[in-house]
Amino acid sequence: MKINVPYGKSYMSLELDPARVAGVLESRAGSFVPDADEATLVRRALEAPVGSPPLSFLAKGKRHAVIISSDHTRPVPSRITMPFLLSEIRKGSPDCRITILVATGMHRPTTRGELIDKYGELIVGREEIVVHDAYSPDKNVLIGTLPSGGELRIDRVAAECDLLVAEGFIEPHFFAGFSGGRKSVLPGIASKETVLWNHNSLFISDKNARTGNLDGNPIHRDMLYASKAAGLKFILNVVINSEKKIIAAYSGDPEQAHLAGTEFVSSLAKVGSVPADIVITSNGGYPLDRNVYQTVKGMTAAERCVKEGGVIIICSSCADGAGGDFFRRLLADAPDAKTAYASLCGVDPGRTEFDQWEAQILARVLCRADVIIVSRDVDPSLVRSMHMECVPDLDSALALAEKKVGNSSKITVIPDGIAVIAE
Repeated sequence: MKINVPYGKSYMSLELDPARVAGVLESRAGSFVPDADEATLVRRALEAPVGSPPLSFLAKGKRHAVIISSDHTRPVPSRITMPFLLSEIRKGSPDCRITILVATGMHRPTTRGELIDKYGELIVGREEIVVHDAYSPDKNVLIGTLPSGGELRIDRVAAECDLLVAEGFIEPHFFAGFSGGRKSVLPGIASKETVLWNHNSLFISDKNARTGNLDGNPIHRDMLYASKAAGLKFILNVVINSEKKIIAAYSGDPEQAHLAGTEFVSSLAKVGSVPADIVITSNGGYPLDRNVYQTVKGMTAAERCVKEGGVIIICSSCADGAGGDFFRRLLADAPDAKTAYASLCGVDPGRTEFDQWEAQILARVLCRADVIIVSRDVDPSLVRSMHMECVPDLDSALALAEKKVGNSSKITVIPDGIAVIAE
């Protein structure tokens, strides 16, 4: 039985004895066939917004519109979506100034080359583009208090416009429930202080802060409040398959359109968990497997399936390394994962540290199972310093896993760990 697991812009393959495979868990997004091409799906969504007048109507009389757009770490097909948004705003207000605000959250700034890859030469050359800076007090302003008590500070560019719009995509998210919608504001264009508060250890530990769940999710609750307080009026969110192609699109009211999209994603992504001693998965390939930090997301679906004391094998390039030295040290400076997890779970919300949430979830996963990262592009010593193993191919990873759990152990395969909601 041959399995192909996304890795970078390609795949890694492995031959398995079918008798050992307990299950293969995949989102049905890969087999879903839309009834139109990508551009037509987006156009239709804009022509039939959910719970909102059309964007062109909202743009009437507006002098400055801001379009929040995902950064280089998110595979939003902005070459398709952005021209539609620009056109709709100008249809309603031809002289409206439009700023594309790149929602980096607390990521590094998006480079010009990455902007061109994302939008194309024409948009980068003609449009006003601002890259959000979460770290500059002068570029972020206080607009309120989150339900949980934290200060809500967002990018001044968004706070001072008279029409705030966002594009994005909806997929399962390992602690916010789903990406998209309100996430464009928090963490997308929020200040460092606001993001740190929202991602605090108490919220991360909450049983409702899990993949595919919005009900009672304290992280989602703060994010939704932030989007409303910021005045987000309209969203265009797409759903993409494993080839990063649009298979559905939703536009309109930020809350209602997003909920409609999450219902569709849930219908495709929900799978029953299949327990096994070994779980093989990935982070969905490029661009989400560029570092260890992002790779934690793909591990969480495997976490729901792997038996206590088992092994998770995850294919991920991690060509950019850990994704932050502070994140790496939160694991590496502890003698073991259990010690790291105990210390991270007890941090007061007001003392949340950068990347703490990702380290907390990684440590939680490592308390349940060993993790082997399969990569040809990362320094193995970096991975090992974080209490994981690193090998260059799936055959080596399986051999290493079998040393712990035996060569007759059952295996669950989740080709794309980000794409599924394991229940």
